Amino acid sequence: MSQHILTAVAWPYANGPRHIGHVSGFGVPSDVFSRYQRMAGNKVLMVSGTDEHGTPIQVQADKEGVSARELADRYNRVIAEDLTALGLSYDLFTRTTTNNHYAVAQEIFKGLYDNGYIFPKTTLGAVSPTTGRTLPDRYIEGTCPICGYDGARGDQCDNCGNQLDPIDLINPKSRVNGETPKFIETEHFMLDLPAFTEALGSWLQSKHGEWRPNVLKFSLNLLGDMQPRAISRDLDWGVPIPLDGWRDRGDKRLYVWFDAVIGYLSASIEWARRSGDPDAWRQWWQNPDARGHYFMGKDNIVFHSEIWPAMLLGYNGEGARGGRPGSLGKLALPSEVVSSEFLTMEGRKFSSSRQVVIYVRDFLQRYDADALRYYISVAGPENQDTDFTWSEFVNRNNGELVAAWGNLVNRSISMAAKNFGVVPAAGDLTDADRALLRRSSGAFPAVGAELGRSRFKNAVTEAFDVVRDANRYLAEQEPWKLKDDPERVKSILHVALQVVDDAKTLLTPFLPSSSNKVYSMLGGKGVWSGMPEIREVDEGGGAPYPVITGEYDGEATWESRPIQAGTPLAPPTPLFVKLDPKMVDEELARLAD
Repeated sequence: MSQHILTAVAWPYANGPRHIGHVSGFGVPSDVFSRYQRMAGNKVLMVSGTDEHGTPIQVQADKEGVSARELADRYNRVIAEDLTALGLSYDLFTRTTTNNHYAVAQEIFKGLYDNGYIFPKTTLGAVSPTTGRTLPDRYIEGTCPICGYDGARGDQCDNCGNQLDPIDLINPKSRVNGETPKFIETEHFMLDLPAFTEALGSWLQSKHGEWRPNVLKFSLNLLGDMQPRAISRDLDWGVPIPLDGWRDRGDKRLYVWFDAVIGYLSASIEWARRSGDPDAWRQWWQNPDARGHYFMGKDNIVFHSEIWPAMLLGYNGEGARGGRPGSLGKLALPSEVVSSEFLTMEGRKFSSSRQVVIYVRDFLQRYDADALRYYISVAGPENQDTDFTWSEFVNRNNGELVAAWGNLVNRSISMAAKNFGVVPAAGDLTDADRALLRRSSGAFPAVGAELGRSRFKNAVTEAFDVVRDANRYLAEQEPWKLKDDPERVKSILHVALQVVDDAKTLLTPFLPSSSNKVYSMLGGKGVWSGMPEIREVDEGGGAPYPVITGEYDGEATWESRPIQAGTPLAPPTPLFVKLDPKMVDEELARLAD
């Protein structure tokens, strides 16, 4: 039975281009999951966009001598182009600076406020002594007062995972210029997180056996020290606070993390309006059978397993103070929070400021998008921090994509095309023939089960085992030696081509572009698996902006489909390019520079 599946993908921050560490956490895993779910017959809504508010945007804009809006416009387009080139099949990738997002974010604020879960409070805020400008929490670092970690941020300690305020840090310093921040009194609105401790605890306990253990354990550990959290900031770049006496103030805005998580909902609503059915989003947010899967890196777990669920509970009137749902109606909490660990690079943490980085755009100018997708799927940081090395990338590309998968496709199709010109018909099958066909068709439930549980490494490994078995089969059957037995050659090649077709399907979520090529090589017509595109849109005649969207209802379905004898075949073209091992030294030299 078809389900509605929301794939909610973390919003990349629009203060610069994204690197491969970012897309290993939020990008590739979410797309692999979504493509599989579509192939399995489910109705997927994959949404995200660029996160464009907050002081870090303003800080970067000042550094570049442009306005915050100009900076956001530039990197919104850069990021959209890069994610499209990577083949990420968003139904809508938008941005947080739309009128629609402002309206939805303000509606969630008002619902929480009306139900008593938001209250004003005078607090101490950090400002720069030299400029007088508010310093964002993440731009203040110091020693964690809880675990002693030197390098904790003003909003969170990445070592122990606890929420912090800048004033809690020992020896706080500004990351902007190294000065010690000054703390002054300022009034802010607070989200009453302690009012959701019981409701969040019950909800999280219900996820045992469903969530990745690291995510659930981390989230449960945070429940014991929930504190009210500020959801406004002293700045003029962001969503206005929708209350009398506040909405017209030029010095107060909603905090960027508060409005960013609301983007999952606002993007769904924007998608529905653009689809021609303004209420279509409700099937993913209010249908009791729908499921919402949220994808991000581990540094964002707290926002998706604690804060966003608390906001939804409060808007629904389901916290300790009760209340009633806002005008949008009752909204669904996440079904699963899928968090990846960190990807490091040659033993060092990715850092744009320290030039320890491989930007997505630079990578894709030199290497195949599917090669990167495969590396992230099979060797990425799914369950533990993982190190990207150029030598392993080359080995994976040459030894697995080229020598295993590409070789199977090339020799199977080329032999059949050269000798028969079409898919040959099978004659009497041997035990070896039947065993391989059973192995191939039998992989669909196993690989599909792993994909449905967001276990991508297990899934792609199982799919590639089918490829290896098929290569072994061809090596043992040696059809190139059977010149005097053309009927047996036909059977061998028919079996091999059937397994190539199956493997193409099994690998489609991971390798959509190259799977499309294999589909065409096997004589397929039309679109196998749809690819994303950028479209220019606007709001009511306003300035246009790019969104990622696409038509993804192609031929791809999650099943073994019998190939048709007599289908014309053309000589194949290489699926992947073999990389020169010398490029490892070149890339390391580039990194050193």
